[in-house]
Amino acid sequence: MDDCSRKLAQLRAQGTLPEGVQVAFTGSARDNKETAGYMGTAMLLAVAFIYFVLASQFESFKLPITIMLSLPLSMVGLVLMLLITGDAMSMMTSIGLILLMGLVTKNAILLVDRALQNIREHGMNRRDALIEAGMTRLRPILMTSFAMIGGMLPLFLALGAGAQLRAPMARAVVGGIITSTLLTLIVIPVFFDLLDGFSWRKLFTWRRT
Repeated sequence: MDDCSRKLAQLRAQGTLPEGVQVAFTGSARDNKETAGYMGTAMLLAVAFIYFVLASQFESFKLPITIMLSLPLSMVGLVLMLLITGDAMSMMTSIGLILLMGLVTKNAILLVDRALQNIREHGMNRRDALIEAGMTRLRPILMTSFAMIGGMLPLFLALGAGAQLRAPMARAVVGGIITSTLLTLIVIPVFFDLLDGFSWRKLFTWRRT
């Protein structure tokens, strides 16, 4: 379908289509376009619900932003994995992306929750709280990530009847989990330190001075 779109665009650019002639895709092409729109809406709703749930859980509007930074980190692995395996973006990879939104945030939640516990209950400063949280939560983060990757391996390798259709979803999930697990341990503590110490009052005071 992409080849047809390119050819039609070339014909339009060359002016070889007769005047008054319009081209429209119907059938499965139209259904795929509508489905892509529905998937985009589902992704936006998923991001919104994740933010609201995290905001209510941590009673903060800044901390959910820190946790949700793991979502773009997972996109790096998803794209790289699809490039390595040669799979294209499809309905199954979109489902895998939505699945990743719920999976990759758990690493950041473990880190942030432990850091907040150290700050509020043990009176530690942010840096020491983040270091202790990283050391304490490293093992459960790796264990859960390896467990999810292991559960996806049969689909990743397209083993079994009909697995070839669902293999891109598993490959997208595995790639996203790998990069989000590695980068979350580095990026999330940095942004937590920056956002937790951020204050609009300090920003306005700095601008006035």
